[in-house]
Amino acid sequence: MKKLLVILSALFLLLMAACSNTSTNTRNNESEGNDDKQKEEKSGEKTEVVFWHAMSGPLEEALKRLADDFNKSQDKIEVKPEFQGTYEEALTKFNAVAGTEDAPTIMQTFEVGTKYMIDTGKIEPVQKFIDEDNYDISQWEKNISSYYTVDGKQYSMPFNSSTPVVIYNKDAFKEAGLDPEKAPETYSELKEAAKKLTKEDKSQYGFSILNYGWFFEQMLAVQGGLYVDQENGRKGDATKATFNDEKGLKVFQLISDMHKEGTYYNVGQNWDDMRAAFQSKKIAMYLDSSAGVKNIVDNAPFEVGVAYLPIPDDVEREGVIIGGASVWMSNGISEERQKAAWEFMKYLTTPEVQAKWHIETGYFAINPKAYEEDIVKKEWEKYPQLKVTVDQLHDTKTSTATQGALISVFPESRQKVVAGMESLYQGADPKKALDQAAEETNRALEVANKKK
Repeated sequence: MKKLLVILSALFLLLMAACSNTSTNTRNNESEGNDDKQKEEKSGEKTEVVFWHAMSGPLEEALKRLADDFNKSQDKIEVKPEFQGTYEEALTKFNAVAGTEDAPTIMQTFEVGTKYMIDTGKIEPVQKFIDEDNYDISQWEKNISSYYTVDGKQYSMPFNSSTPVVIYNKDAFKEAGLDPEKAPETYSELKEAAKKLTKEDKSQYGFSILNYGWFFEQMLAVQGGLYVDQENGRKGDATKATFNDEKGLKVFQLISDMHKEGTYYNVGQNWDDMRAAFQSKKIAMYLDSSAGVKNIVDNAPFEVGVAYLPIPDDVEREGVIIGGASVWMSNGISEERQKAAWEFMKYLTTPEVQAKWHIETGYFAINPKAYEEDIVKKEWEKYPQLKVTVDQLHDTKTSTATQGALISVFPESRQKVVAGMESLYQGADPKKALDQAAEETNRALEVANKKK
């Protein structure tokens, strides 16, 4: 009986072990099956490209349409545009996550943030992908891409690019006895036209410039002037401001003279206020971004003219510096995401996409072939003013001046220049005001260079 119980017990244990093995094998097989399924699902997932940007309002909607069109054009990449506030706010957020997996795949940064982005060491120059892909960068607008090229290396992809232009009221020109098809080209012509356009009761002023450093930089560069030493900071870290030379002084002197003559209107620092002053006929001429032209033409209750930046009488025109922003690639993220972002960048620069971007936003086309597209030709028939902005860019000479300055403290320096501009309205001496802005920029440069 005992032997029988022992035999039965042994059989029971064998049976339990077999069941256990069967159950384990089943679970293992199920697990392997789930792993295979997850691999299959993962392989079918799209690579996500997070795009941090600072476009708001209609510009953000236009950007979203570009991303949506790209996402629908293929099934491997999903671009997700995410608004991050102003350029300055976006940079602050980027600085907190740069170099980690939490960093955005690509990041839009304004042109004066170029040196800052390079110095972070947290970006991957797009030159790497240009070389790997044997991509022909000559199809990009040279006067745009050169700003973001340092020591022969393309650091970022130009995106929303603009330049300053003179916008004027053609109806006011006719009323003042001026040729509405011929805007002032020199400072003396500008002063003379402004006198004729300014009404005695000051209900209309002749000219205005927004108190914004970008316009000073442009009026300096159009003369061939440099903002800082070290060939505008492109042959080494700049140590000294040079914008307070005779070329920079001509700009400050122009503002001071016209304000004293009563033909210049202080419009402040707000872009909307400036455009509202023009549309309400408070000012007859002013400087604006080429990206604002289309909106002004649509909303002004009079005929609008657009012209090149005026220059001092005794200088030769160099051209304008590109403004706006470019798109940067993060490092510290997966190669898969970087390559996906590069595919999106290439898509953005195609003539068809750039043509659409140009007519919807007023920004320049990175790829000049976009101007040959039918939709652009039709748009230019309706808005011939847009062609003027493109012509000014194409007439720009590629030089150290028009390539633009590279300094990490550009936003701070701009504020010093703005303070100098505003002091002119209180009667400050132009040279002293400009020298002070330069000295304060020098101190900022010294502090920035010591941190390296």
